[in-house]
Amino acid sequence: MKYYAAQLCDKGTVAVDDTILVKDVEATDGSRILEGFKPLFSATAVERLIDNGYSISGKTHVGEFGLDLVGEFSHYNPQEGRLKGAAAALVADGSVKAALGVDMNGAPRRAACLSGIDFLKPTYGTVSRYGVISCAASGEQIGVYAPDAEGIQKIMTVISGHDDKDGTSLPEKSYDYLLNKGASGKKVCIIKELLEKADDAAKAQVRAYADALSAKGAEVVEISCDLFEIANIAWQILMSAETCNNVSRYDGVKYGHRSDKYRNIDELYVNSRTEGFNFLTKAVILYGSDVLSKNRYKDCYDKSLRVRRVVAEGIAKLMEDCDAILTPVCSKLSFEAYDIKDAFGKVFEESIFSAVPNLIGVPALSCGKVQLIGRHFGESEILSLAHSVERKGE
Repeated sequence: MKYYAAQLCDKGTVAVDDTILVKDVEATDGSRILEGFKPLFSATAVERLIDNGYSISGKTHVGEFGLDLVGEFSHYNPQEGRLKGAAAALVADGSVKAALGVDMNGAPRRAACLSGIDFLKPTYGTVSRYGVISCAASGEQIGVYAPDAEGIQKIMTVISGHDDKDGTSLPEKSYDYLLNKGASGKKVCIIKELLEKADDAAKAQVRAYADALSAKGAEVVEISCDLFEIANIAWQILMSAETCNNVSRYDGVKYGHRSDKYRNIDELYVNSRTEGFNFLTKAVILYGSDVLSKNRYKDCYDKSLRVRRVVAEGIAKLMEDCDAILTPVCSKLSFEAYDIKDAFGKVFEESIFSAVPNLIGVPALSCGKVQLIGRHFGESEILSLAHSVERKGE
């Protein structure tokens, strides 16, 4: 398996996934439709890293538009056998100190889990999205891969903060990411309904992590919560609708792949998109078109927006009584190759573990092959919990 879509520096310290722009470096987001596209500017997060002395090792492969499980359906890097995320693998083998990835539907969190490293999807709006190849703008967010919570803290301190170029950027100029809040006296909730959807290995990982937190002084309890399933349905509707709208700009006219077979403008559009998008992207486009249609808009898209508010209120109420939510990252700790025609259903099933943070914008940390979800701006709490577990023997 190749990790880099474009390698820039042998001694680079941070990798950047191919959803994030680096000036004059081809950016395809894993799709043939963007073949040959080279941006004229870098993402704000990339510029901030460079300004603070970090060097970019290269652009890592991603699945087409980040719609798959962990990056398996890249046009440029097809995987055979066991699935593995490219950026996560580079961090895991020590090739780079950290990597940036865009979390739209949980793929980076799953990839981090499979590779045994950490990934933080921060609170929505705390890291600039300027320079991201956008699909689902209301929930996608740049996050950080690193070997541990301390590595995440270092990069997040650099890339977070307000950016005038991003309309979704929150006004705070900087954010604190603390690791010293510890686990003692904290309350962590395990969601029974999510635990039941995981296999024995994933369940055991959650139980072991709960025991580790308890040993550090945290109170871990199991609770029932019915919000995660409806949150997943709502997010898949909103994500598909937004993706359908955003990828409509790729038509083979100004940049990217253009079909050689067309007699008029309509055939240029149709043939370029038919050749340029993979099966999963086409399925998401069709589903997004359907939920945005006149007959379905009110019952699907509009209702999902209202469900987003209900879920946000429900999670906020739940978090009044606990400091973090502990869940599996995905239903299993490894995935085997599968047919792309099954991808839409597989991603939907796995996204029940990841959808809430994308839907309502709260932070989520994949660590120790489990997931910690925090309240808005609660990164310090979940990073501190992870850090307390990662400090062996202390």
